[in-house]
Amino acid sequence: MIRVAAVGDVHLGADARGRLRPALEHLPDRADVLVLAGDLTRHGTAEEAAIVAREFGDLGLPVLAVLGNHDHHADAVAEVTRVLRDEGGIRVLEGDGVVLPVNGLRLGVAGVKGFGGGFEGRCASAFGEPEMKAFVGHTLDIADTLRAALAALDCDVRIALTHYAPVPDTLHGEPPEIYPFLGAYQLGEAVDATGTDLALHGHAHLGCEHGVTPGGVRVRNVAQPVIRAAYTVYQLGPDGPPHGDGERQETGAGLTGGGGPRGGEERP
Repeated sequence: MIRVAAVGDVHLGADARGRLRPALEHLPDRADVLVLAGDLTRHGTAEEAAIVAREFGDLGLPVLAVLGNHDHHADAVAEVTRVLRDEGGIRVLEGDGVVLPVNGLRLGVAGVKGFGGGFEGRCASAFGEPEMKAFVGHTLDIADTLRAALAALDCDVRIALTHYAPVPDTLHGEPPEIYPFLGAYQLGEAVDATGTDLALHGHAHLGCEHGVTPGGVRVRNVAQPVIRAAYTVYQLGPDGPPHGDGERQETGAGLTGGGGPRGGEERP
């Protein structure tokens, strides 16, 4: 089996230094890889990325990540990515993937940030104003990139890592009016088209953990306000669906890490 630890939406800022690290020190005893589902920082600055690198770097196991909308806010994506890589050894995925040898198996993880647009029956369409066409076009481009990255993985177990949700199931608890800003069905189509075993995402702070794509792939919302822990661990093998849901490592005080934003223009 492969043990995958996951968390997203930690929203680390200057006041979060050292808050998560104690709960991560024994992570290699519980998991084989850690994946981070975006919104690692509050405002997407290099300074905040350095805090993320110190919290999640040098843990003794591979750490993979995608960025979220908060990580894009300061228009410093290249610098944030560099800091995470150089100071924390964290591999940021955006339209690419990696295959890791784990317990005699090949684990493949492909990732993109994703984008909004909504879900079948209540979704945006590329019609009308150029701004709307650009919005939907961006979603389609990202979904196509995810599909290609997943399909390119030569592996035994395949994981899709995004920030935005690929299905509406894991959004239950969020106001329905904002579903189009929380994910897009095209991401789910990319997952279903590529033999993916598990899809992990964040972004929906008020959503729920468990979902499934139309094609039957398990989806898990690992936003920290949802799992209410430093991380959760999923066990996967080549012959069956993930199991072991619910294994948590709590942080103690301050379960939301950086005190992820609530309300206002920064949410979700």
